[in-house]
Order: sequence, then C-alpha cells, then structure tokens
Amino acid sequence: MNEITQIRKLSLWIFFIPLIAINLCLIISQNPEYLEKTIFAVDMIGISGFSIPYIDGSLSISRASRTFPQYLIFKPAMIITAILLYYYWKNNNDLVNKYKFTKINYKFKTLGILSAIFLSIHSILLGVKFDIQIYKLLRRVVLLLFIIFEIIAQGILVYHFYKIKTKLLSFVNTKILTLKIILVSLLSIVAILSLPILLDKGNTHFKHALEWNYFIGVIMFYLFSRLFWKKIN
Repeated sequence: MNEITQIRKLSLWIFFIPLIAINLCLIISQNPEYLEKTIFAVDMIGISGFSIPYIDGSLSISRASRTFPQYLIFKPAMIITAILLYYYWKNNNDLVNKYKFTKINYKFKTLGILSAIFLSIHSILLGVKFDIQIYKLLRRVVLLLFIIFEIIAQGILVYHFYKIKTKLLSFVNTKILTLKIILVSLLSIVAILSLPILLDKGNTHFKHALEWNYFIGVIMFYLFSRLFWKKIN
C-alpha cells in the first residue's frame, strides 16, 4: 500500500532530522574553536563548556540552537520536520479511513497538523530578540501547545491502530504497537508529574535535562512507527 510505504519513509526522516539537528547544535556550542576565524564564528551566547545536558541539564536546547550559526541548522531542520509531519498525519488518516471504510478527518490528523504548525512557529520565533514579556510568554505557550497536541495526536493514533490491529496483522509488528503504547503512556505520565516543577521558577538543570530527554522521547515515536510497519514488496 502506498500509504504504508510513505509512512515508513516519513517516520525515519522525522526521527533523524531533529535528532541530528539538536545534537549538531550541541557539538557546535561545545566546540566553537573549530569555526573560529570563519564566517560561521559562534556567537558568545551560544558557547558552552563540555557537558552532557541529557544528564546534567547544563544548558537548554534553546540556548544551544538559537544563536548564530546553530540556528542555520536548527530552524530549517525543524521547519522541514514540520512539513514531513503534515504528510505523516495525512497518510495515517488516509490509512485509517481505508481500514474503517470512512472518509473523515480524524482528531489525530487535526491535532498532529496543529502540532506541526506550532513547531514551525516556535522555530521561527526562536532567537528573535524582543524585550517584551508577552513575547517570551507566547514563545513558551507555542512550545507547550506543540508538545500537548503532539502527545495527544500520538495517543489517539495508537488507539485507532489498536482497534483495527486484527486487520493489520500481515502488515505490522504487534510488539512495536505495544512499545508505542508504553512510550505514549510514559510521555503523558512524565508530563503530568513534571508540571508542578516546570511551573516553579527554580529547578533549571532538571528542566533542561527533561527538555532534552523528552524531545528524544517524542521523536522516538516515529522510529517506532518505522519499525511498526513491515516493508511492502
């Protein structure tokens, strides 16, 4: 089926593009000397010492990515990812319609596309300097909406596949479906349990570490999507 082939391709790109982008930005941030005396000299704000932010939370994804030249990697990567997300959710909607004999836009498609839009907006706003409190709040709200809509869309999609899994047995790996259910459940639980800490003004290192790991958790869903669908000959 064309939808399955497209979903498998899209899933792999959606996983690797942001993964490579954020870690490349981190490497540049920690090794600015390699770009000294070039047109890509790293902005002082974007420079950090060696650390493993996934563990120590020494810096945020935002700080590693919002300054020159890192944003030349981060912004295009996130916008491309957002475009791929649009097609991912569209193809999944077409696939579910095919198996349920319906012709509707399911909620996961709407929420998934909205999450892609908010990811694009966040990428565009990142690094733009406005000393206005409402702007800073808007940027946080946009990022929060991306996460909320993304997790809900993932959860609803997994629910629909679980309902029709008997029709998909020859096309899917049911063990990966279980892993996707566990992943979405963990992401939801972590988000709820972390909310009081995130709303507090302190715990900066915890917030940064959570940000890196949570982002990886979100895109892991798409790696599982690639593994979920068997190759169609």
